[in-house]
Amino acid sequence: MAASLAVIAPAASSQAEVSAQACTSTDWVQGQWYTTGSIVRFEGRYYVAEHDNPGYSPTVSTWYWEPTSCDGGGGGGGGTCTSATDWVAGRQYYTGNIVRYNGSYYIAEHDNPGYDPTVSTWFWEPHNCGGGGGGGGGGSFVVSEAQFNQMFPGRNAFYTYQGFVDAARTIPAFGTTGSDTVKKQEVAAFLANASHETDGLVHIEEINKNNDLCDESQPYGCPAGTYAYYGRGPIQLSWNFNYKAAGDYLGLNLLQNPYQVAQNSTTAWRTAIWYWMTQRGPGSMTPHDAMVTSAGFGQTIRSINGSLECDGRNPAQVQSRVSKYQQITGIIGVTPGGNLYC
Repeated sequence: MAASLAVIAPAASSQAEVSAQACTSTDWVQGQWYTTGSIVRFEGRYYVAEHDNPGYSPTVSTWYWEPTSCDGGGGGGGGTCTSATDWVAGRQYYTGNIVRYNGSYYIAEHDNPGYDPTVSTWFWEPHNCGGGGGGGGGGSFVVSEAQFNQMFPGRNAFYTYQGFVDAARTIPAFGTTGSDTVKKQEVAAFLANASHETDGLVHIEEINKNNDLCDESQPYGCPAGTYAYYGRGPIQLSWNFNYKAAGDYLGLNLLQNPYQVAQNSTTAWRTAIWYWMTQRGPGSMTPHDAMVTSAGFGQTIRSINGSLECDGRNPAQVQSRVSKYQQITGIIGVTPGGNLYC
């Protein structure tokens, strides 16, 4: 394709200068070569090239493009309010959620059951959509909604992108630890394992619910019934002791009411991230630690289902997880790293 687009490539410019130029850039053109720092307009929004690329769509890969602001916020700050929704009284909000209320934006500083954003600065702070504002968690997520949809084209509508992002922001270390490469690898590894456990984010609950997954030796017993603790959610939370531990960590009474994991998308994602961040399973480290220390994707498999799959027990299942991880890293534009197998 002929080079018809005037490319702005301020290699030596400051981020503030880049943002100031954003609104005068020209429309993105498929197949046009862009260098790091180039700014384009695409579907009414502006994007800055994070790495050289041959005209990839700005909404497909956050490795190559990041949203940028026209008001001097820079560095992706302009995308912080793109997922904001109108505040609704009584709706559960989590730390990092951004809402629109009476023409202004607010970011949740703490989880809350839908308190008025103007009543309590403990729960809400005014938020600047240009990248400022009070508190973390409002920045762009390492996986875009377009990428998420590409990863799971046939997923159950229950597993929403917004539910995933909201859940991630309640556990701040998830997908935010280490370099940009490590952050993307961790989220890719999590989604690959979730995909495997749910057949592509299709199943919300375990198909076979006829197993007694109640450890009655626990002092708290099984108040929901001995057959109530079957697998639910992206990593299929199972057993009464896991529901108890996850509920204690997340501030939810999952032991008494395990059914809520299959009734709320954000809750389901939160239980899976809880396991990812805190549990070793049959492995020697949490899946989170495996990814942020470069132990590798194989160790996440070991921590989730190593006793049944690793060390040659079920190589086909291991390969299924690895293949999905490689597909997802390809979508978000990051190397999968080493040590993929267990």
